[in-house]
Amino acid sequence: MAEFYDVLRAQRACRSFADRDVDDTVLDKVLWAATRAPSAENRQPWVFVVVRDDATRRALADLTRRTWEEGGRAHSVGRLSERLLAEVDHGAREGLAGAPVMVVVCGDADRGHAAALPASVFPALQNLLLSATAEGLGSVLTTLALVHGDEVAHLLGLPDHVRPMALVPLGWPAAPQGEARRRPLSEVAHRDRYGRGW
Repeated sequence: MAEFYDVLRAQRACRSFADRDVDDTVLDKVLWAATRAPSAENRQPWVFVVVRDDATRRALADLTRRTWEEGGRAHSVGRLSERLLAEVDHGAREGLAGAPVMVVVCGDADRGHAAALPASVFPALQNLLLSATAEGLGSVLTTLALVHGDEVAHLLGLPDHVRPMALVPLGWPAAPQGEARRRPLSEVAHRDRYGRGW
């Protein structure tokens, strides 16, 4: 069981990727793990579009950069520490474009009620992120490109009932990631009622 908790400890956003391909056998494991998630009524409405094509990856990275420059960065100034803002800025402007694989995680509204899609798709997305970490890959969940969701759908040839919900760049980290910084349980967990410390 320790290995599972080690993966949880190590999972964090990666915004800079090494110039090294990711083999399909690794992606098979990551995608398989994603499909082990629970879903409303077991409808499994997730759809994963795995993008390796250079032009399509560049277009997705451009949409991410465009959203960041059109207001995402301004929204984040003052909300993020200077260090994190610099990291996100680098990722949005150029780092994510270096990922050899981008997975567009979608929800199929024909397989589940539109209101329930996030509750079904995001557990699968979390499994994808955790399994990527277990395989040694870097990943990050971003929705910036989805501000231009119609362009993403057109770019990927998605039918109307398949909605893009997140973009996950995947690749080998350019540098060691280190442990994620998280708030302690004493700040977020309550016993029986809000305000009663854990």
